[in-house]
Order: sequence, then C-alpha cells, then structure tokens
Amino acid sequence: VQENDSDQSQDQPGIGVSALGYCVMNADTGEIVLQKNADEKLHPASITKIMTLLVTVEQCKNLDSVTTVSENALNQIAPLSSTLHPMPKPGEQFTIRDLLYGLTMCSGNECANILAEAVCGDIDSFVELMNERAKEAGAKNTHFSNPHGLDADDHLTTAYDMAMIARGCYNNASFVNIDSTSSSYTIPATNMSAQRTIRHRHKMLKDREFYYEYCKGGKTGFTDESLMTLVTFAEKDGMRLICVVFRSPDDTIRYTDTRTLFDWGFNNFKKSTTSDSQISSLFSTDNYYSSDVFGRSKLAFNLSASFITIPTTGSTSDVTMDVNTDYDITNNDDKLTAKLNYKYGDNTVGATTLTISSGNAIKDSQLPYLSNEEESTSLSPKRCLKVNIWIVLGAAAGVFIIVYICKNRTSPRNRRNHYSKRNLKF
Repeated sequence: VQENDSDQSQDQPGIGVSALGYCVMNADTGEIVLQKNADEKLHPASITKIMTLLVTVEQCKNLDSVTTVSENALNQIAPLSSTLHPMPKPGEQFTIRDLLYGLTMCSGNECANILAEAVCGDIDSFVELMNERAKEAGAKNTHFSNPHGLDADDHLTTAYDMAMIARGCYNNASFVNIDSTSSSYTIPATNMSAQRTIRHRHKMLKDREFYYEYCKGGKTGFTDESLMTLVTFAEKDGMRLICVVFRSPDDTIRYTDTRTLFDWGFNNFKKSTTSDSQISSLFSTDNYYSSDVFGRSKLAFNLSASFITIPTTGSTSDVTMDVNTDYDITNNDDKLTAKLNYKYGDNTVGATTLTISSGNAIKDSQLPYLSNEEESTSLSPKRCLKVNIWIVLGAAAGVFIIVYICKNRTSPRNRRNHYSKRNLKF
C-alpha cells in the first residue's frame, strides 16, 4: 500500500504514526507494504552505520584480524558524541569483529572511522564504497559523506533507500549475527585498556523497554538535525519485514510508531508459496515451434522456488508475472534464463527465475531462441504457421485433378470430356 503521491504528508487512515516519513518493506521481495514521504531526502544520523557494517563484512575476509587506531580516525569525532567508553586512543589495537560490535551496539562513531581505514586505507575511499554499495542495493537518492552519520549538508538519504539498504543487510548472515545480539557483548582488554562491556541500544530487543517479540535487530540514530531515526528488522510466521522511520519527535514515539507499522503489516499481509503450474501455462508449447522438425528439441521449463507477499484478503489467482527488465535474459548451453516479477496489481510481490531449456540438449538445435551463437536474446513467443491437415489433403487432390486433365488432352476419346471440364469452376 502506498500513500497518495499528491499528499504524502497524510498518514494511512487509522494507523496514527507521528514520524515525518517511514517505509515498511518486505525483506525478501522488496515490496513496499506501507510508506509516507519515503522519497524525501533527510539526514539519517547513526542508521548510516548499517551501511558501514555491511560494507565491512563484505570486504573483510577475516573479522578476527587486528587493526591499529590512528590519530586521524579520532580527530574527526567529538568526544561527547557516541563512542566506546573509555574512548580508544591512538595506537590501541582491536579486532575488526570487536569494532563491528562497538559500531552496532554502542553506535561508536570512532569505530566507523577506524573500520573505514582498516578496510580501505582511508575514510574517503571507504565512503565511495558505501555509495557504490547503496546503489547496488537499490538506493536512488542517497549520498553518504562519512561512515558514522554525523550531520553534513551532503549526507542525505530517504526512508525508501534505507529500507533497500537494510534489505541487503538483513540478507547477510554476518550482519544479522552481529546486529541481532540482544545480550551484552564484551570487548576483551586491549594493549591500552581494560575490557569494555557494551549493550545494544535498540529498545525493541529482548528485555528492553519496548520489547517486541518479533524484533530481530536494527539500528538507532539521533542528531539535532535528523531528530530520532530508527531501522528495525522483524519476522513473524515466516514473513520478514523492515521498518524505517525518520524524524520521530522523541525516543518513545519512534518505537511505538515502529510497532504500530509492523503490526499493521503483519495483520494485513500474508506470505504465500508459488507453484510451477502458475507459470507453465503461460509458456505452453502452442506458443512455440512444435512440429516434428523441432520435436527433437522439446522444451523443458523450470521455475525456482519462490514466495510472495499479498494482502490477507487476496488470492494467488490474482497474481500475474512479467519479465524483470533490471536483469539481462541469458542464453547459455541451450538454457534460456530470465528473472521474473510476481505482480499483485501494480505492486511487485515476489521474484523468481525461469529457465527454458532443450530437453535433450542438442547443440545444433534449430530453435532460434536456443541458438548458441548469441549470448543473450529477448524472451518472446515465436510465430509459426499452423496448417490444417484437411487443407493439405484438399490441395493435393486439386493437383491430382489438374495432372489428370493434362494427361487426357492427348487422348481423342477424352477430348469431349476435356472441353466439358474446362467450363467447370473450382
């Protein structure tokens, strides 16, 4: 459900959410369940750090490797902002893993800078990676200028973009393992400090003030410019949702708003399983060459397992499919592969992969769309001429009569019959 574009400031009737903007998204399909002002560019504050965490776990092969804190990483951080306690010192050594927990659970701004330098050598290069990864995740209006989220004029994103980024995070096992830690975590003693014990700041996790039984993790954010921001992951009955809220007026409201939005999503949508029969009928052999000439290359259809999320009052019979144009259709080894979207009305509610292949994998197949000469092609039914057998027999009979008449021209006894037959009209 999407808010009216002409008046995005209006909340969904009956929901009662105070946040300026929000986006509730299905983590598996990218479907927008509910949104308001989701494309408005705003300051994200520390929810930026989910991007920092994702880039780090994707780029760093060994999370137990040790890095040394530089003076530069600390100089850019105000002592009164969110940091580890005590704040690290130049020359102090940490494992990447410990810094990631400090980044996520304690919202350590200095941890973000230290990680950026550990991964890329300098902070600016790491920020470039963040922006590239955001685009890969599907963000459209995002520009990060630092890895921690402290306010900057050009450090902006949207609720929709953060939901897409969060989707990439939620589907990364290393990210989830760190972010879902509801109990405390202890950073061992370093070469300059005693051990530090930290706890996740997200208050919807277990044993917290706004505990929500379906919450799997998330990230908090706040600056004077951004006000309260929050990213939260939740799962119920196999359906995974992401909720992003921007500019909540206070700490309590951002959690109550998030719970309200999750409850609405889980109560009004359901997860369903798709089946091969829903698509195979759209690609029947009547739409393709099926004569004896091509019979030796019979087509085989394979649809990867998939789930869709539709309104609780909806039916899978109302779901349609189309080709996902964000991906190329490939043709390799007699296998045509296309990405498909499941659609419920105008909304994408799921995705899957369709593979069409030659049943006996003949290399010299005469089927144009199974040719090995091209690396890719367009998925479209091929036109063929269907000939009725009675038309063929009728044409053959006509040819036989003409031949018979011509033969009898040479016979005088048949000449009369010949002339009489000339006046017949066929």
